[in-house]
Amino acid sequence: MRAFILYLDATGRRMLYYLGDLGFLVGQTLRQAIIPPWPVKLILIEMDVVGVKSIFITALSALFIGMVMTLQTGYAMTRFGAKIYVGPAVALTVLRELGPVVTALLVGGRVGSGMTAELGAMRVTEQIDALRAIGSNYLKKLIVPKVVAVTLVLPLLTVIADGMGILGGMLIAMVQFDIDPILFLNAIVYNITFYDILSGIAKTFFFGFIIGIIGCHHGLSVQRGTEEIGRLTTSTVVGASIAVLVADFFLTKFFFLF
Repeated sequence: MRAFILYLDATGRRMLYYLGDLGFLVGQTLRQAIIPPWPVKLILIEMDVVGVKSIFITALSALFIGMVMTLQTGYAMTRFGAKIYVGPAVALTVLRELGPVVTALLVGGRVGSGMTAELGAMRVTEQIDALRAIGSNYLKKLIVPKVVAVTLVLPLLTVIADGMGILGGMLIAMVQFDIDPILFLNAIVYNITFYDILSGIAKTFFFGFIIGIIGCHHGLSVQRGTEEIGRLTTSTVVGASIAVLVADFFLTKFFFLF
């Protein structure tokens, strides 16, 4: 029993230290992001790495998610003679939850781990220490562009995911359930509000910031060599995924207040 209590105590201290370091990095990053000069060129380069190279995997995943959702929803609603509402049900699910969350999980796994590996390698080879030694602001050059790029790009990727998800749903509704595509789209237009779209996209700004901060924090935490890079890269994927799901719950509760 005593060993269990000591284990919880040690785990609690590590978690407290981790959250403290993470909170300190958040404060520094926000401060450097506000203070000029702004690294616009570096942000655009990171946006290309994060956004353009993630379009294919995001669109393909969203397409099949929309197809699966239509299959599941269509068979259920056909039993009750509510086949016409397949479109709004699928669109609402994709726009509010599946589009933002699945996109964040995919980008968090691909981009967050890449940030950790890149910054971890720079820590091991002492490149970050060299930037500090010559008086260069490594936060402005390395951290801010990555975090800002993910925060700005994730909503754009979510828009693509939403469109592809609805397109996949429409294809299955037309082929599998003989629903006219015009009827499918009209039902969505008449039943989905602008707030449904906005609430889903608004979440992704928070998701992007969370992914960027966790990925950079784990990269800067590398101390003992290349073996630690692999461990922290895995921790980034797990930590970012959990943080996105937890944030999604609280953001959903918040948006339902309005």
